[in-house]
Amino acid sequence: MFPPPPPHMSHYQYSGGYNPGGHGGSMMCRPNYPPFYANQIQSNGWSGIRPPVVPMQPPPLYVDHQNAKKVRNDVNVKKESIRVQVDEKNPDYHLVSFTFDAMVDGSITIFYFAKEEPNCRFTPVYPEVYMPVRIPFQKGLGQKFCQPSGTGIDLGFFELDDLSQPSPGEDVFPLVISAETCLSPLHTDEQLGHPLPTTSSHAQITQAILEKNTGAPFQVRVIKQILWVDAVRYELREIYGISNSGEADFDDNDTGKECVICLTEPKDTAVLPCRHMCMCSECAKALRLQSNKCPICRQPIQELMEIKLNKGDH
Repeated sequence: MFPPPPPHMSHYQYSGGYNPGGHGGSMMCRPNYPPFYANQIQSNGWSGIRPPVVPMQPPPLYVDHQNAKKVRNDVNVKKESIRVQVDEKNPDYHLVSFTFDAMVDGSITIFYFAKEEPNCRFTPVYPEVYMPVRIPFQKGLGQKFCQPSGTGIDLGFFELDDLSQPSPGEDVFPLVISAETCLSPLHTDEQLGHPLPTTSSHAQITQAILEKNTGAPFQVRVIKQILWVDAVRYELREIYGISNSGEADFDDNDTGKECVICLTEPKDTAVLPCRHMCMCSECAKALRLQSNKCPICRQPIQELMEIKLNKGDH
């Protein structure tokens, strides 16, 4: 004898109505309801619950990644050292003093209310009040410069508001210091008193304003520094964090030199325009595809600049 065959389980699609099989039947019933969508309006007027609409976030803007160009700076005026002091022999006049470094000989010209012309030349707006003179210097580090007595200016001729800001609509600054280099040595007897210098192939220009509180001496605040090298104009900007990021001197125990993202590699990439040097080049490349915010200040990133420091760079 053969055992009876196993019971066959039938599958039916139930089209609605009463199920005669009740709860005890062996049929597997599946109602033939139409598919339901959450945002579909039902025929009875009831609206299904809509899920929250999440707007699609646009991808971060692509940020250009450039390498910094190394430019030799033969003369550097230390902007934090610039002072305006009273001429002891002429108390109504003021003289400019500062500290500077020079790798070669050159000359310094002090302008008041000078306008920038093409090829990084500067001309005085009020030549009848003050005509700038060129004062020579010799190469050397940590030199102290001070205008000779009698070559200063009477600042009382100007309004304080005019001294404390650049001229609106024009690139005219109350104080301009032009430090130029030359190939041949300058001699004081030949150059002191010459009115305007000719543009050399290398110069550093410092543009500043003069501020004064009641009863206090004038204070110099530098707005911009320009480097003119081989007929190319560069604007100098301070990079925050570059002073302790030298790769050649990298030390794992120095917490100020590593990238703020990976905390491993030395930082060598600066964010513009905020100028925070805080990332290594690899993390910067990844960040520019994911975010457009500086990791330090969260300001928008317009550009990334890779700065490779070699031992001995200043």
